[in-house]
Amino acid sequence: MRNRFSTGKYVGKTVAAMAMAFVGFASDAHSQAPAVPVSTVVANPTYVSIPMEIMVNRPAAEVWKRVGKFCDIGEWLQVPCTITSGKDAEIGTVRSIGNEILVGKTELSYTYTQPVREGRPYILYHGTLEARPVTATTSKLVYTLIYDNSTLADDAAREKDKAQRKVRFTQALENMKILAEGGTLPPAPARAGPPK
Repeated sequence: MRNRFSTGKYVGKTVAAMAMAFVGFASDAHSQAPAVPVSTVVANPTYVSIPMEIMVNRPAAEVWKRVGKFCDIGEWLQVPCTITSGKDAEIGTVRSIGNEILVGKTELSYTYTQPVREGRPYILYHGTLEARPVTATTSKLVYTLIYDNSTLADDAAREKDKAQRKVRFTQALENMKILAEGGTLPPAPARAGPPK
C-alpha cells in the first residue's frame, strides 16, 4: 500500500486545497456585514423642562461673581470639576462633569449642553443658570434644565427621573444661595455616582 503523503503530487494538492479553503474562509469572514451601529437619533422625542429658582439676599452681580464660573458647579454640587478644554467662561469650554460644553453666555448667565455619545440616544440635555436682579440688593438664581425623556421606559420612569433631577438641582440652588450670601456648605452627602 502506498503512502499518499510520500509523493509530491499528493502533498502539493493537499496544501493547495487547504490554502484555498483558508482563503475562502478568510474572505467569507471579511465579507460579512459589519455590526450595525446604534443610532443616537431619537425617533419621537418628548422634551421636558424643569425650571427652578431661589431668592438670594445679594445683588445679582455679586451672586454671579461667587457662583457663576463654569466650574463653580463642582463646589455647589459638591463633586469634582475641572476644565478639560478651553478657558473658564469662554464659549466652547468643556468641563469634566458630563463633558458639558459651554454653548451660550451673558454677563449674568450661561447655557451648557452634553455632547452626543456613541451608542447612546442623544437626549439634547441643556442647562441654563442665571443670576437675575430683583432689586438693587436682592436677586434670584434661575436654573432651567431641558432634555428628552422619551428614552425612559414609561410615564412612571419619566416622572421619577424628573423628580430626582429637580431634587438634585434644587439642592444645588440652595447651596449656591448659602455660598452667595457668605455661608459655608455642610459636608457633601455620600453619592452613588456622578451627576447627570
